[in-house]
Amino acid sequence: MKYFFWIVFVFMALSGCTILPPVAENSNASPSLIGTPTSNVTPSAATPDKANERLSDLLPIQIGTAPIMQVALPNDLWERIRKGFAMPDLQTDLAQDRVTWYSSRPDYLQRMSERSSKYLFYIVDEIEQRKMPTELALLPFIESAFNPQAMSSAKASGMWQFMPRTGKDFDLKQNAFRDDRRDVMASTRAALDYLQRLYGMFNDWHLALAAYNWGEGNVGKALSRNQRNGSPLSYVELNMPMETRFYVPKLQAIKNIVADPLRHNIKLPHIPNHPYFQSVPLTKDVDVTMAAKLAEISVEDFKALNPSANRPVLLSAGIPQILLPWDNAEIFQRNFETYGGRLASWTAWIAPSAMKVADAAKKIGMSEAEFRSANQIPPRMMIRAGSALLIPRSDRVIEDVSPRLADIGQLNLSPEGTTRRVVVKAGKNDTMASMAKKHKQSLDQLAQWNNMSMNTHLKPGQEIVMYASGKSKSSGKSTKASKSNKKKPKQ
Repeated sequence: MKYFFWIVFVFMALSGCTILPPVAENSNASPSLIGTPTSNVTPSAATPDKANERLSDLLPIQIGTAPIMQVALPNDLWERIRKGFAMPDLQTDLAQDRVTWYSSRPDYLQRMSERSSKYLFYIVDEIEQRKMPTELALLPFIESAFNPQAMSSAKASGMWQFMPRTGKDFDLKQNAFRDDRRDVMASTRAALDYLQRLYGMFNDWHLALAAYNWGEGNVGKALSRNQRNGSPLSYVELNMPMETRFYVPKLQAIKNIVADPLRHNIKLPHIPNHPYFQSVPLTKDVDVTMAAKLAEISVEDFKALNPSANRPVLLSAGIPQILLPWDNAEIFQRNFETYGGRLASWTAWIAPSAMKVADAAKKIGMSEAEFRSANQIPPRMMIRAGSALLIPRSDRVIEDVSPRLADIGQLNLSPEGTTRRVVVKAGKNDTMASMAKKHKQSLDQLAQWNNMSMNTHLKPGQEIVMYASGKSKSSGKSTKASKSNKKKPKQ
């Protein structure tokens, strides 16, 4: 009797699986599959009760010799994306115009789609976990053509094109050694957080997307104008810049093509519905070229998955994990653990004072060209005091770069020959943020110059150091100039 009830329970549980909506159907693809190292379990050995289950490995469940059911999962990631479409279609002439534009460029679509194959499974999986429309997985086509190293003329960076300030608002670190706006996992998390917040503000996905491109403040003002004028409060009725006017139609065009590629004479490349990469812990500093060698992949392929590392070395205190193609993760761990040679040939150094690049290179025994290249210093720029720089790691240096330096180290530059040290006094209720705004300085640079937190509340009269360029004077109250310039700035 007990065995009979057990069979009934199993049958009812399995039958319940068949009525799940499409999004839940794919929920077996857990983010923990990507975020958790699985060096001892290969995809072919994965079992259904493990977090690192491969979707393509699910088999029919049997009791005795009779199979009860087989879980049907999409083999192709495009099919999975189609099943999760949930946004209202934007049926406008501009959207159709963009469909024509993209479909007339099949080679461009092919390149973008092939590039996306490394990242798309992870993005779709994250979107489904949040129960968001899967159209959002196509947004990097519009933002960056799925290039995680893309940089716009306005300094937006990464696959999701975060501006520096917005990136910091969503905890994307940007320092001398890494830029999380380019990190595949971190930037995806931040982008989806931002999009969820915007949808919560406007309760409309088209308006949320417009705000992602144009800013929520601008969209809010445009809606207020329409409300005052008695105009409709929809995306198509807003008075907005041309870029934003084209933004949602572009996404709609990509959606239309993905929904029915044959209709538009497009053949999308096959993207399997399983993870492309997994994360592996990084416990020691290691050169980028060495990491690629240990993983037995090309440096180009390594950088495609780890684009946030913008220097020739990976600092484990700042980048605790790296992404590798699924089959290479275990290879890397085995080689990393058994390698007996030198892993990192670079370390970090703090500039003790403002200095020319040539002087800094000479001080540490490098050629100026090599020093500029390693630290990405453009011509005619001077290094400011307190800057974090990469220098060759001697055999005497045993310790890896410290967590604090790896996490907050900044490279601060100024035009050669025009930098002077200025000290200003804080007023009542001043904070680091208000001082930075008042004196037109970067908040993170101001905090680093003074070895303070960016949210520090200052005491009245507290002295704050900053570096001014050219002959412009600070607008602070009581100030002290450096020895090279005794004159006080104008009040």
